[in-house]
Amino acid sequence: MDQAKLEKVTNGKGFIAALDQSGGSTPKALKLYGIDEGEYEGETAMFDLMHAMRSRIITSPSFVGDRVIGAILFEQTMDREVLGKGTADYLWTEKQVVPFLKVDKGLADEAQGVQVMKPIDSLDELLARAAGKGVFGTKMRSVIKLANAVGIDQIVDQQFEVAAQIVAGGLLPIIEPEVDIHSPEKAEAETLLQAALLKALANLSPATAVMLKLTLPDVDGFYRELVNHPNVVRVVALSGGYTRKDANARLGRNSGVIASFSRALTEGLSAPQSDADFDATLDQSIKGIYEASIA
Repeated sequence: MDQAKLEKVTNGKGFIAALDQSGGSTPKALKLYGIDEGEYEGETAMFDLMHAMRSRIITSPSFVGDRVIGAILFEQTMDREVLGKGTADYLWTEKQVVPFLKVDKGLADEAQGVQVMKPIDSLDELLARAAGKGVFGTKMRSVIKLANAVGIDQIVDQQFEVAAQIVAGGLLPIIEPEVDIHSPEKAEAETLLQAALLKALANLSPATAVMLKLTLPDVDGFYRELVNHPNVVRVVALSGGYTRKDANARLGRNSGVIASFSRALTEGLSAPQSDADFDATLDQSIKGIYEASIA
């Protein structure tokens, strides 16, 4: 494991940018960016536009490693280039931003109040390819809709099983069991989730390191035990549909947790903006998320 990248992820001040929208969420992300579905035809054109948006963010003068610790990439983004360099290589060598890769293949249908991950075919091959491109870690997402103990245990068991495979492949896994912010049982689900996570962490060897990406909790400071756990490199928070203002306020009340925002990060950015306006908007977004992350 790259020690310079590990040091940055462990002790760096700032947050992790989530730039990993996949096929299903890309049309919505582009629409929020000011590009309607009628303005492009087919997946190739869609992903070209999405990569152009991500490249514009990554190459912005505002997007730098003293505020942005890492960035999570979609597989196609990893396989493309930014200014003539592989995306992961550009992030680290030009920006000192640690690259991560989204490895899950989407969600299964809801059962027992949760959506587990679909099977991740050829994961070992993907991990080897990612490591060869300079990727340091991975991210995988499940979703919890209800406070169902059986379903939550299934999600955590699956996440840690795949995490073991990722660790064996030499990468650092970000485990993401998202609790839906609209769940009528959100606080109860978070209580069950934390208990399941602590149980799974207790079974890890002392040398095994993971990260956790969690929904901002209803109770301020609720995940402190996870933040302080010796096997947990970092606890990061997803914005989950909260506005950036709300997400930053909630994050600032959870000491030790840093952001890993997607929609909240790109809020206010649009394709028609001049480069100056785009950079100014992104700078204010990064500034607010950074300050909430170090609070």
